[in-house]
Amino acid sequence: MEPFTVTIDGAKKALGIGTTKLYELIGAGKLRTVKLGRRTLVRTDSIRELVDTLEAA
Repeated sequence: MEPFTVTIDGAKKALGIGTTKLYELIGAGKLRTVKLGRRTLVRTDSIRELVDTLEAA
């Protein structure tokens, strides 16, 4: 079973970007997150959607 969310570090590794760029994408609404306690997790479906839009451009 594939995970529904990844950590901030996991999202950075998956996308090959740094922390600043990741938080820019989250702030712009291009990546969706969920809070679980104090942790911020990035939804894997939003990572796929972002990559799909980049491929189309």
